[in-house]
Amino acid sequence: MSSIVTDQGIVHYEAYGRGKPVILLHGWINSWDVWRDSMIAIASLGRYKVYALDFWGFGESAKEQAPPFKIDSYAQMVDQFMEALGIERAPVFGHSMGGTVALKLTLDHPQRVTRVAIVGSPIDGRSLNLFLKLAGVRWIAHLIWRIPLILRMVMWIVLAGDSPKVRRMIFRDVSKANTESFFRSIGDLHHTNLFPRLQEIRVPTLGVFGVRDNIVNPNQAEMLTQGVPHARVQMMPRSRHFPMLDEPERFIATIQDFLSTSTPIRKGG
Repeated sequence: MSSIVTDQGIVHYEAYGRGKPVILLHGWINSWDVWRDSMIAIASLGRYKVYALDFWGFGESAKEQAPPFKIDSYAQMVDQFMEALGIERAPVFGHSMGGTVALKLTLDHPQRVTRVAIVGSPIDGRSLNLFLKLAGVRWIAHLIWRIPLILRMVMWIVLAGDSPKVRRMIFRDVSKANTESFFRSIGDLHHTNLFPRLQEIRVPTLGVFGVRDNIVNPNQAEMLTQGVPHARVQMMPRSRHFPMLDEPERFIATIQDFLSTSTPIRKGG
């Protein structure tokens, strides 16, 4: 287990492989571990050192002294992480909320990102599942947190169609969050809309979306290609919100191909 210390608290991360850096960002109430198999697969190419972070408020990163748990602060966190480790530029991939953060990093710190991939990520937060929107309301979040039975019931409803592996992972990771990170991050995500700025993106861009996603509306794939015409999109027909777990072989092949091939990009001006 590795970590760096920032003014806002500890950032925990895991690293695997040797070579050029690749950075992976997890989603809401998740941790770096959602990327474990992907890290091994990317590193197996023999050219990359893969880093997976825990956002402030989640996993093993700081919870009590962290700044507001918002998309902006998480993008700043990744920038600080790269600065601390001497990573000048790298591909940045994000799942769910992590993909929104990856896009925000690309827009606010374009010098940091060589290519960006999002997996089941909301570009417009209004695409979130209704239960997730409600979780961003302070009084509802506090009620859910004070009564664990309600939290478990909501999670069972949302995750009813997911595999036992996904359910175990989410139930484990939510136990490592706290009330503030739980509702502030999803509340901010709900009110985030990056579509008006997508035209600024110049780097190779990939979107991976599960056709059966019940957390983020798959129509975000169309929004991505509208805003970033050079973006590649891979729809995963048998996947819900976790393509890396639902269709691992196809997902890994897509990621490895995106890393290894040249993608035409739109010129500025």
